[in-house]
This record gives sequence, C-alpha cells and structure tokens, in this order.
Amino acid sequence: MPAPKRKPAATAATKATPKAAKNKVAEKLARLGLRTDMDLVLHLPMRYEDETKIVPIREAGFMTGYPAQIEGIVTSCDVQFRPRRQLVVKVQDDSGELVMRFLNFYGSQTKQLATGTRIRVRGDVRHGFLGHEMVHPSYKVVTEGAPLPSALTPVYPSGEGISQALLRKAIGNALTRVDWRDTLPPPLLSSLDLPAFEWSVKLLHNPTPEVDEHALTERTHPAWTRMKFDELLAQQLSLKRAQAARRSQGASPLPVIGKLSQEFLNTLPFALTAAQQRVLDEIRADLREAFPMQRLLQGDVGSGKTVVAALAAAQAIDSGFQAVLMAPTEILADQHFRKIAAWMEPLGVNVAWLTGSLKKKEKQDAQARIESGRAQLIIGTHALIQEGVEFSRLGLVIVDEQHRFGVGQRLALRNKGLDAAQADESKQTVPHQLMMSATPIPRTLAMTYYADLEVSVIDALPPGRTPVLTRVIDQNRRDEVISRVHAAALEGRQVYWVCPLIEESEALQLQTATETYETLAATLSDLRVGLVHGRLKQAEKQEVMEAFVRGELQVLVATTVIEVGVDVPNASLMVIEHAERFGLSQLHQLRGRVGRGTAESVCVLLYQSPLGPVAKQRLATMRETNDGFEIARRDLEIRGPGEFLGARQSGQAILRFADLATDQWLVEQARDAAQMLLKEQPAVAEAHLARWMGIREEFLKV
Repeated sequence: MPAPKRKPAATAATKATPKAAKNKVAEKLARLGLRTDMDLVLHLPMRYEDETKIVPIREAGFMTGYPAQIEGIVTSCDVQFRPRRQLVVKVQDDSGELVMRFLNFYGSQTKQLATGTRIRVRGDVRHGFLGHEMVHPSYKVVTEGAPLPSALTPVYPSGEGISQALLRKAIGNALTRVDWRDTLPPPLLSSLDLPAFEWSVKLLHNPTPEVDEHALTERTHPAWTRMKFDELLAQQLSLKRAQAARRSQGASPLPVIGKLSQEFLNTLPFALTAAQQRVLDEIRADLREAFPMQRLLQGDVGSGKTVVAALAAAQAIDSGFQAVLMAPTEILADQHFRKIAAWMEPLGVNVAWLTGSLKKKEKQDAQARIESGRAQLIIGTHALIQEGVEFSRLGLVIVDEQHRFGVGQRLALRNKGLDAAQADESKQTVPHQLMMSATPIPRTLAMTYYADLEVSVIDALPPGRTPVLTRVIDQNRRDEVISRVHAAALEGRQVYWVCPLIEESEALQLQTATETYETLAATLSDLRVGLVHGRLKQAEKQEVMEAFVRGELQVLVATTVIEVGVDVPNASLMVIEHAERFGLSQLHQLRGRVGRGTAESVCVLLYQSPLGPVAKQRLATMRETNDGFEIARRDLEIRGPGEFLGARQSGQAILRFADLATDQWLVEQARDAAQMLLKEQPAVAEAHLARWMGIREEFLKV
C-alpha cells in the first residue's frame, strides 16, 4: 500500500508571501516618493468623484457631458465586432436603460458582467447610437441595498501598477498612525486665519458631500490654503537656511576698486545708465564681504549686463585675484571674449580663452597660463570645468545664461576656486559667484525659487535703443516676406532668417535650415547669403559669423545657435520661421538680436495655421510688448513655473500644491513667517521642515 502523500513543507518563500507582497507594495509606493506615513498623508487628491448618490438612468439621460452614478441590473453583455471589437453591456433600472461600452477589455469582464448581475456604474453620459451610453465607465458589482459612501471619493496622482484602491488603503492606514501635532504655533495660525493641520488634511482626504466640490477642485478651500502655506513656508525656510549656511562659508574679500576699474570706466565710449550703476554698486558691496556673493543679475536683452560683469571682474583683478566667465555656447563665449578682451587687453589684462574646440597645444597653453596665475581673466565654455583646469587664485565666477547650465556644472566651476591650501575644511574659501540671465524672472518666482540669492535687476535699456516692431504673418505670405528681405538688403541692412527646431531633431533642424538657405540663395541670387547651424565645426561657424559681423553677408540663415549673445548693430530685420514652435522666452531672445543699432528694426513671426490657443497667446504677447518682464510674467501664466525654470529637468517639481500664478499673496506671507520663525522660534522652523521637506531639502539648496 503506497504511503500517504505528505503536504509539501512550507518553504521560506511561501512563508514570506505576505511580507513579500507588503515589500512589493512599498516598492511601488516608493517610486511615487511615498516612503513614510507622512509622505502618504501629504499625497493629496488631485480631484474627487461623487459616489454618495445614485441617479435614476432616466435622469442621467439629461446629464449629457457630465458624470453620473447609476445602479441597475445587467440585461445583456455581448462582444461585438462592428466597427471594431468591443464589449457592449446594457444596464436597466426601473426608469430606463443605459449602454456601457468598452473598447479595451479583458475576457474575464464578460463573466463579471453576466446577465442578472447588479452593478453600480459611474462615468460621463453621452448620446450614442443605442441611446444614452458611458464609454469605459468605472463600475463595481454590488448587492441590493449596499450602502453608499458618506464622503466624496478622492482620486490621487498615481503611477504604473499603483491602483486607486491601493493608494486609498495605504493612505487610510497612514492617517491612523501619523503624529498630528501641528508644527505651527496657534498665534501664527490665528494671525493668518489658517485652519488646523489635522482638520485640513483629513477633510481633503475625506470631504463630506456638503463641502463645496468646486472649492476643493479649484484648490480655493481653506484646507487647501493651509496646505499651500505649509508647503511655501517649508520652501522659504529651506532656502533661507541655505542662505545662512552660505554666509557662514568663507570667501576672500575683493575690496579694491583700483587703477584697472577706473581706467576701464574712463575708456568706455558711453556712460553707465542709472540702472547699471545701481546694480554695479550692489555687486561691489557684496565683493567686499568675507562670505561668498551669490547674486543673480537680471536684465532684459541689450540692457548692458556684460559691461557690469566686466567691471565686477576688474574689481577682482584689482584685488589680486582671477575672474572667470563661463557661457553655455561657443558663439556666446566668443562674443564675450571679443568684446571684453577688446576692453581689457589694452589696459594690460591677460585674458585667456578656453573651449572644447581649441587644438591640444592651444588648450595646454591656456591651462598653463590659468594655473600659473598669468591669466587674470578667463572666458570659455563647459571646458572650464573639465579635469586639468586649475586656477591659481580664483576670486570671482561669472556664469552667463545660468539657467542653461545644470546645478552640477555651476557647482563644479565654483568648487574649482576652493582654497585647497587650507587644510582645515571649515576655513576653506569659495569664490564669489555672479549669475546672469537675460530671461527675466517674475518677482514672485524670484522670491520663491531664488530666496537664497540676492537679485539685481537692470530695469532700463541704454539710451538710443529703439523698440523692435513685431509683425505676425501667415506662412502663405512667405513670398511677400522674401521680397521685403530683398528690399531691406538692397537698402544696406542685414537680415537674420531663423529656422526652428522640429520635433527635437537636430537632423531635421539642419535639413530645414539647409533647404531654407538653398531657397533664399537661389531666390535672392544678387545677395550674399550665409548659413550657420549647430553641426558646423566651430571654425566654420566662426568664419560665417565674422563675415556677417563685417557686413560681407547680407542675409544669415541660422538655427537657434544665434539665440543669445550675437551683436551685429547693422542687422535690423529678423524673420523667424514657424514661430509657433518657439517658446516665448526664446522668441524674445531671438528678437533681441535686432534693434541694436540706430535703424528702425522689425521682427517678422511667420506662422503655420491653424494655430492652437497657446501658440496664439504667445504670438499675441510678442506683438503687444517688448518688455521682457511682462513677457516673462505671461510666459509663467502659460507654462507654469516648472517648465519656466527648467525645473522639470531636475526630475521633480519643487511645489506640488501652491500655484505661483494665483498664490502670490501666500508667497509673501510665507516669506515673512519664515524670517520670523528662524529668528524667534528656530525649533518650530526645524519641526516644520522635517515634516515637509524630508530628502527634498538638498534639491532646493542648489
């Protein structure tokens, strides 16, 4: 007789199943950044569904275009093949019948939705061939008389493999475990008329039906105001703490405004504007300090930032230190080099040039001059932060178009100037840092994202600069535009013709520019037409640009490599092809390449119809204003802060709840509260930061 079969021994794997499943859930949640109970509690709903009431099917028929929840019995469930494979389910209650249509479905759904099953269905009602229907509604099988939820159902931001049910369960559990102590003192809450933290969070996760759903969705409810304020306060605290940490670092003071600075000012063929002088005074005061300057110099296109930066460099050199200027492209770096070297070299300053395209011997020579200290002012591109580049006494770092560099690149250049001779790390000095941007940043954004920086603004253009006239013209009138280009060139004016980046493809962009160049060269055969794009070797690019600067070329077809820094006063007409594909900031930068001389300048925005609403807004803005700050304000409205600042590239948005376009008043309150707490109640500030920032504080510091 065979021995009875034994049950297999429980293996470690089978024993660990619940734990393994729990770990899997934890891994999925971690991918959303939800690692702690407080992370889950602060993962707030993006919208709500009202499942608290059932609507008769007949009544739902009058709600076309709106969501409704019905309950009924399945009367038929069929897979149909016309016009395509789909699952069609009919549901009936005492008042009428409704069709559910699924274009993507599983085979198991036909069993789940078998005839006679009672289901509760929620979705948008629309009118279909078979009467009123819902396409891909949510549904669940219920028993007769099953209770309805007493609160609105939250819908959370989710990710792959993370269902709403999983999130609701995890958040529900976390709500029972967290420490609900309010991080903010009652007098502060009372003065700002803010509700309690626990009440706000619990209401947002489980709002009762009488709560105004519109206020919840639009995030204007007092509970949302509390969340936004807490988030903004945490950000302000973090940035102000970063600022304090920077001030505790050492930097070599650069106090001397000596012979070089004075001679430089005397040789300039123009006087500084009042705005330039004000900003220069702010920078000079910072450079005298024994902690590192961290200043953002903003100024519209053509406002004269380069002169101010050169005068800051002169102060560093007068004080016995080196200064370095890093630009994002060789064209821009070269423009700076030519302009600043022409000012400085006649005054005896040794200026070095360092980019990736230099020949090996030229590069070695530049590096040797930099390391020995013979080079007093160094200008270049990313090549400045490569291995092998060592500075002798770096006192000032200037970064142009700072938003075009990653945080790591800016830090790498600053760290080149660490005084490694100091064995004691706490006494190491870092260079002063001046960042420049021709993309004006709206005040709210500067207050929020650059709270750890001092911000200087050149808010006036030099006298004699005429505003550029902007025309928006349909692509169908291209021949007229070419005729206008021809006429302008014959009058002795020079013209830019800019081609877009198409679908992020450098190859397609090159093709577009090449085709445009060939067309214009053939059509305007009596003119000299040049072409410059990113794929040209640096020497070829330089050759074409120099020919344009010298006036040997009348028309320059270019990709966006000419977006910043190119300065040709005789160029007074610009045509931007497919202008609808450019962002506002880029259009404004490009337009800034003309209007640099005395002639009236025109920028033609050629667009392809039909235009979408965002493209219409952009082109209208360009036509209506030349003011970079107004353009930046509208750009922020259109794109939101994440895209505006390139924060998306960092992989995580800095603000989840507050909206800088509508919550400016809260930013100012949070800034004032942060100053007060850090000064008077540092323990409160610490507790608030611990709750809100977690590991994200490091990201904010840079």
